[in-house]
Amino acid sequence: FFSNFSTLFFLPWVLSENMQGSSALSCSSNSISAPVGLCCSQRLTLPLRNQRIGFLENPSSSKIFHSHRNTTLPLLNCTATEEILEASETDGLFVETGYIYSVHGLQGEVRVKATTDFPELRFSQPGRRWLRQQVTGRDMIQEIELVEGRGHPGQKSWILKFHEINTIEQAQKLVGSALLVKDEDRPVLEEGEFYTPDLVGMRVFLKETGELVGTVINVFNSGASDLLHVELLPDRNAKPQLEGSASGPLVWVPFVEAIVPNVDLSKREMLITPPKGLLELNIRADERSKKERRQLEWKERKKFQKRLIAAKKILHEMEQDHIFHGFRYGEKNQRSFLANQIVDVNSVLLQHALQNKKIPYKRWSFPDFVNALQVNNTLKLSKEFFSKENVEHSSIAPKVQEQGHCLISSGKVAIVLALAESKLLGTSSIPEPAGPHEEIASLHVKALLDDSHRLLKMEDRSSVPLIVVCPAESIEYLKQLFMDHDYFSFDSEKVWFLEEEKLPVVSASQEEENKHKILMKSPWEILQRQAGSAGIVTLLSSQNLLEHLHVMGVEYIQVCSGNQEFINGEMLLGFTKSREANAGIQVFGDAGYLEEHFNIVFSIDFAQKLTKKIDKLQFEAILKPNQYVEMVEKEWVDVIPSSPNSYEFHSSIYSCLNTCPPSKVCLVDITA
Repeated sequence: FFSNFSTLFFLPWVLSENMQGSSALSCSSNSISAPVGLCCSQRLTLPLRNQRIGFLENPSSSKIFHSHRNTTLPLLNCTATEEILEASETDGLFVETGYIYSVHGLQGEVRVKATTDFPELRFSQPGRRWLRQQVTGRDMIQEIELVEGRGHPGQKSWILKFHEINTIEQAQKLVGSALLVKDEDRPVLEEGEFYTPDLVGMRVFLKETGELVGTVINVFNSGASDLLHVELLPDRNAKPQLEGSASGPLVWVPFVEAIVPNVDLSKREMLITPPKGLLELNIRADERSKKERRQLEWKERKKFQKRLIAAKKILHEMEQDHIFHGFRYGEKNQRSFLANQIVDVNSVLLQHALQNKKIPYKRWSFPDFVNALQVNNTLKLSKEFFSKENVEHSSIAPKVQEQGHCLISSGKVAIVLALAESKLLGTSSIPEPAGPHEEIASLHVKALLDDSHRLLKMEDRSSVPLIVVCPAESIEYLKQLFMDHDYFSFDSEKVWFLEEEKLPVVSASQEEENKHKILMKSPWEILQRQAGSAGIVTLLSSQNLLEHLHVMGVEYIQVCSGNQEFINGEMLLGFTKSREANAGIQVFGDAGYLEEHFNIVFSIDFAQKLTKKIDKLQFEAILKPNQYVEMVEKEWVDVIPSSPNSYEFHSSIYSCLNTCPPSKVCLVDITA
């Protein structure tokens, strides 16, 4: 096989730049974030003249790929031992542009997933390329000739043909290889644009004083902007630490012009103007020795391994062993990402959802539930009551409203705010701007949080714990948004960010009606969808937040979606308190009781009981078409359905109320 290539040599080592996941960024000491993602090679653009940041990856792909730079030099007519020695004395650089994940057809063609911003340049133009494969535990680089390449219609991949690779057997030997180009062949970027590897290792100085504060060790894309992961000096007055010596604390610095105004590639330096407190954010004094820190890291790894083993055992019992195939392929960080995905699967909730599908039941109807509520537990109000010009002078239920305000101002209420971007857009009165999705969503979130009438009075916010539930990809930019606006008057120590609950998508096979296989988005990523608003209940349970809120003196929890015209819960809280109810609901009856617009109040005691009755949640299995990958005869194959082929599970938070007697539920019905 290797005789097909003109050059063959081994690598003594591989240097890699790892991108840190979103969980490392925390806007408060209590922040809970999303799992760590995979890593990517990026082209970064400092936002000069409103330029956008680009990525050296498939822009539409949610996977983040590993970036490699390999030290090597092709040598001819020498032994393997000589090649290792010669390679160790060179500093030529290669950059990964994609990886071969399967064969295509019968003529030796292969399919490639791009990890570059320049796929046409890398895959459609014939010429010399390099392959990296692992042989006997070593990375090996081989020169290969690209004959032709074309995009795969309907898929985010490319089909390539290499010189002297003419059969399926030859092509199969290439599967799993990474495609490389020389570092010197990277396209020249415009002013203000940078490649990720060029930023890693740069020294960071304060522009105002010239003080050295640390070194960039990683770069992470959070969607709205890029973040520099900076390792601070253990002692600001100390000399820079040598590699392998005691490390300092890590902080995140937004890669925006206002904070990073100067980047000097030639000097490998950048100047920053951080806002007050940014470098001290979330840094805790750690007086433990290096040995103690290593022991702690070892314990954490062992703890994770135990969780992984337990999760794999459960999935094995559910006959989902195909998920583990990805452990035999790909890079180390891709396999680590798969391990994190497996550990994070809520198998209890998934099993319950699958069981719900097997048992036919009458779908729980929220309108029917509302109609069954007792008349004396229902309060009907005109929409005018909540208008800014009337709210201060209205005489309707003033005692109830005042009671609700007292609960809020005394810190006895916590708010859970669900921010799903797709539902936020178009819900507020601000004009729809032109711009990237993250920027548009950010404007809508800011409009909601800035509106004290719509959400919560500014003077009351410091006493109210806030839990923000959102998609994983939104956590970082929402944290940054809160930091940039002084947490919108909320106490930063009482703000948490949680990733919304997701459940795997399963197959809908007619041949095996009772067997549903979890679908894979890639060999290392489980295909998942949002589990519905009821997932908020499971989040509060898994994160042990309810117990923490109870200790803080919280008596009521308001759970609401951010896509509503009016969320302020003073009246709802006061009415729930006055009726001594377990739960209170605020609806806009004229709108037809839309389940995606929810505003519910739970007493803390009822919420704690609810988290122990997850099996009472009712899930709906929704039949939908979903593209996925699967292994067929030791090959990864893309499956593109022409009709619905899978089930997505959804549960409404209103279904939680079926565990509560109607006499213990009250309703505030707002009419036009």
